[in-house]
Amino acid sequence: MKKLYILSFIALTCSTLGCKKFLDQPALGYYSDSDLFSNDATARTAVNAAYIPLTFTDAASNPVWVLGDVATDDAIIGGNAGEQADYTAIDLYNILPGNAAVQSLWARYYDGINRCNVVTGGLTSDNTNVSEAVKTQILAQAKFLRGYYYFMLTNFYGNIPLRLKVATLEDAALAATPQAQVYTQIEKDLTEAAAGLPSKWESATDQGRATKGAALALLAKVSLFQNKYPQAIQFSEQVEALGYMLTDNFADNFNSGAKTNNEAIFSVWHSRGAQPSQGNSLNYWFAPRALNGAGTFFPTQSLVDNFEPNDPRLDLTLARAGKPYYDNSFDASWTTTGYLSKKHIQPISEVPVTTKNDGNLNYEAIRFADILLIKAEALNESGQSTAALVPLNRIRERARKNFSGTAPAGLLAPVTVVNQSQLRDIIRRERRSELALEFHRFFDVMRYGQAFAESALKPGAPNFNYSTNRFFPIPQTELNANGKL
Repeated sequence: MKKLYILSFIALTCSTLGCKKFLDQPALGYYSDSDLFSNDATARTAVNAAYIPLTFTDAASNPVWVLGDVATDDAIIGGNAGEQADYTAIDLYNILPGNAAVQSLWARYYDGINRCNVVTGGLTSDNTNVSEAVKTQILAQAKFLRGYYYFMLTNFYGNIPLRLKVATLEDAALAATPQAQVYTQIEKDLTEAAAGLPSKWESATDQGRATKGAALALLAKVSLFQNKYPQAIQFSEQVEALGYMLTDNFADNFNSGAKTNNEAIFSVWHSRGAQPSQGNSLNYWFAPRALNGAGTFFPTQSLVDNFEPNDPRLDLTLARAGKPYYDNSFDASWTTTGYLSKKHIQPISEVPVTTKNDGNLNYEAIRFADILLIKAEALNESGQSTAALVPLNRIRERARKNFSGTAPAGLLAPVTVVNQSQLRDIIRRERRSELALEFHRFFDVMRYGQAFAESALKPGAPNFNYSTNRFFPIPQTELNANGKL
């Protein structure tokens, strides 16, 4: 019997297919296996759909920024009391299974997994309508994306259902799989993805697609999170060998005019002005209300205090009194903490206040700086502390070069400490400064263990309890629908 898929997508982005091709794509419909995988173009359309849940076209539906940073010591929810009640509950750790952010992220990323399963289940080996080269690339992209979605989900929710085919009514109820087995599947998907993906897509219309480097980089992170330090080192070095580099300008990672820089390993692509919308709405959620934003995401004093004196990344990461807010003067009344994020904001000269929710800034899901810090951590944890200094100091050197004017003596001086425990703390601090407000902090705080997590989170959220809050609860909507959970 033919499987039927209801597809509610057009394409990945204007940049992926080209605006003209993008607008030519069919919008909605029912597709059988034979229709959806009848030629190279329709097969590409299927895998394009699997990227869509990663985007921030509606940042409320993709609240990874809430679970990733608001749930930590790096950011709080702003706005008037009661306006974003469920987000505030995340902030304060008054989290119930019916929390909107908890439910939205789960639903969105499992939707992404289902779209991947449409591809892996429908593009079978006996399909001769799709060319072998395209088939290899499409399956590899789907497996990378499925691995990415599962990596995010298992680190937010712990033991979760592992779905590797399109769900039917008969198998809709599925028990949770232990996290170790989820990781095994992630590793399998990413290994197969790395084998089938190109190191670089040659066509400009393919920007935003997963690459071999993206699969290897995520394998490095997956290995680190499981304390598989030799593998984390190995995969990090394989990524390095592909030619990724730190940008000279740290801010290029958050600049819409530098979207294809050599540090970007996997980018969630956005394009403004497209129909239907492919723009980044984080710009709206993070901008102050005085500039037509929602004003909901405020960096904390704790994060500011993490930066070393005169670290130029501080003012490239957030806005504060006495410093310009892009093309405006900063107003302290815009935020209750005294700070605003700059990493996901575009100036009004690029995105007018009337279209604040339609930015074209990418989200850098994986960048090379993260890989260098993964390598440094893995080397230190495996007893190679001296070797760990090399990637760590590359990060610091780049940051130091971004100081405007004559740098003060000793600014971000090269680290020479080789005591494993002391170096561990230094690497963790460096990671927080380098990757601040990029939605990775929750994963780091929790994987560092109970003592670290409670020390970091309890000052701002006295309700936090590591044994209870190590993972977010399985959403109530899933509990209602899946009788085996």
